[in-house]
Amino acid sequence: MSEQGDNDEAVAAVYQHAASLVRDGKSRDQVKADLLSQGLDEESAGIVTRNIFEMRKKAYSEEGRKNMLHGALWCIGGIVVTAVTYSAARGGGTYVVTWGAIIFGAVQFFRGVGQLNGGD
Repeated sequence: MSEQGDNDEAVAAVYQHAASLVRDGKSRDQVKADLLSQGLDEESAGIVTRNIFEMRKKAYSEEGRKNMLHGALWCIGGIVVTAVTYSAARGGGTYVVTWGAIIFGAVQFFRGVGQLNGGD
């Protein structure tokens, strides 16, 4: 294998190791200290740490946006079903209050807000 290929593999291994530390709940300082103890220089350890945490924040933001969208759809859908059945029952019939969809949607929406704002 070429020297470039070996370098690419080494870089990928460092990033995989740093990502596993982040998944284990390590802080920025702990990740950087671990990388330094593995033989990386100060600048490289700082770059890898910064990049890993930026990737994590981006992933949280994307997941947060999806949760907000799906939560809003569930909540609005539940409200619409409730409103339509209530309107149809005005003359003395029964109607459905879709509490489950409304509450589930609101919880999922606000979970997404938290992910969007708290990725780091």
